Amino acid sequence: MDAESGSLAAVTRIRAALSAPGTPFTAADAPHGPRYTAGPAVLRDFLELTAGHGDRPFLALDGRWLSYRELHAAAAALAHRLLGHYGLRPGDRVAIAMRNLPQWQIAFWATQLAGLVAVPLNGWWQPAELAEALDDCAPALVVADAERAERVAPWLAARPDRPWLLTVGADRPAGPGERRERFEDLPEPAPDQRAPEVAIAPQDDATILYTSGTTGRPKGVVATQAAWCAATVAPRFFSATAALCAGRDPFTLPPQVTLLTFPFFHVAAFTTLFPLMANGGTAVLMHKWDPQRALELIAEHGVTVFSGVPATALGLLDAADQRGLELPSLNVLNTGGAAAPPELARRVARRFAGRVEARNGYGLTETCGGVIANVGPRYLEHPESIGLPSPALAVRIAGPDGGALPEGAVGELWLRGQAVFRGYWNQPEATAAAFSGDWFRTGDLARVQDGEVYVVDRLKDLVIRGGENVYCVEVEGVLHEHPAVAEAAVLGVPHPVLGEEVAAVVRLRPGAAATAEELRTHVAGRLAAFKVPARLLLTERELPRNTVGKLLKGELRAGFGGS
Repeated sequence: MDAESGSLAAVTRIRAALSAPGTPFTAADAPHGPRYTAGPAVLRDFLELTAGHGDRPFLALDGRWLSYRELHAAAAALAHRLLGHYGLRPGDRVAIAMRNLPQWQIAFWATQLAGLVAVPLNGWWQPAELAEALDDCAPALVVADAERAERVAPWLAARPDRPWLLTVGADRPAGPGERRERFEDLPEPAPDQRAPEVAIAPQDDATILYTSGTTGRPKGVVATQAAWCAATVAPRFFSATAALCAGRDPFTLPPQVTLLTFPFFHVAAFTTLFPLMANGGTAVLMHKWDPQRALELIAEHGVTVFSGVPATALGLLDAADQRGLELPSLNVLNTGGAAAPPELARRVARRFAGRVEARNGYGLTETCGGVIANVGPRYLEHPESIGLPSPALAVRIAGPDGGALPEGAVGELWLRGQAVFRGYWNQPEATAAAFSGDWFRTGDLARVQDGEVYVVDRLKDLVIRGGENVYCVEVEGVLHEHPAVAEAAVLGVPHPVLGEEVAAVVRLRPGAAATAEELRTHVAGRLAAFKVPARLLLTERELPRNTVGKLLKGELRAGFGGS
């Protein structure tokens, strides 16, 4: 890895070559933002591109495998059943509520082949939360594993127009008035089963994904077939960029084996799976996150790529350090879903002496996953950046009046392009507030330098201390540089004079020792005095996060007496 390969000029040249006219990643201006000129038009087209992988394993779980051939046959057969036996019609919603099981992927792709709208639901939601989302999307079918089937049972029982329920791993037969089937009882699909002939257009709705709800009630994000097709292209573009930066041919790379820790219902799982599927790779699944089990799976399956939120990546590294494991098969550690502390990239480089490449990206439910990425040696040199946008994405740093700010200025990150969602389900006011013309207002504060994007904080996480702006992500990054710190969360709490003051909650690594004053001194040695946490709590408990690893700062704020 030489300096030139990691320079911005080199990365820019590589990106330009990959997205030149006539390449798979060419994008052109369009009325609502840049769009790819090649590639799939609808998700059915993308799935068909993977048919050539045949008997290669797609998913691995507990010693069982689902091949690409089996995925295609099962999804096509279920698509016929959705339209025929269940009587669903294009545009109807299919809610999927289960853990990361192979049947999840079969159900999702069946909905796409049938022209239906898939509604992935958070597998950790409790009955009331599930009922709220089900009331909102009004599905014609719910696909659920045994645990989720019990949780949705009260909602189903209360519905006068009770939808179908298709279960996985549930033994209870259908009761009076129930329209219920078991996945295990479905007819065995023919090996050459073909999908139903259904007209599907790029502008048709493909999914409703609910936001994580860390700042309020979850909203149903509606994305079209075209938006998701952009999402199948962007991660492949970033992977190709990383390969060329490393001097490899991106079009002859062997299929990867990825340990997937994101839940299928989260948009980051799609960003992980799409390039994997395009290349005929295998996703190794886990029932729940366990760093020790993850180490075993990496060794057992020869995992080459780890994919997860920064918290799980750090946990994996800690576990490997404790056991002195080298993880020889691993070559990429890919994080997303939450802000990665800059120290993570440096730690990966030190630990593996450059053998393992760290990658980071930025995406939202509203952008169908990753649309900006920092890959290759550039990420190591500038780990505080989220990188450069995909070819079919336009970026604006907007001031309070919506006008574009000059380079280096901090403003709200606005995005425009093919992958951007079309609106919030049944929430026209929220949709209107999220857009300024064709520009989606992300709610993130950022700046652009030499084309690269630097996210400095969430608008709602910004601490304004006596008129000075304090970006929590920056302070968290400095705290993570301290060798004793395992987790850190920075937030604003009320102050009678300053309006807000900076507070932090820190969990130390097992066996490490540091005082609150020592950590404050550490921050003071790197940042201005007004950014140093005035209040710093040490805790032995893991910091509260939602199911995809985002910090729940509202719960932490309550510990300081804030709301």
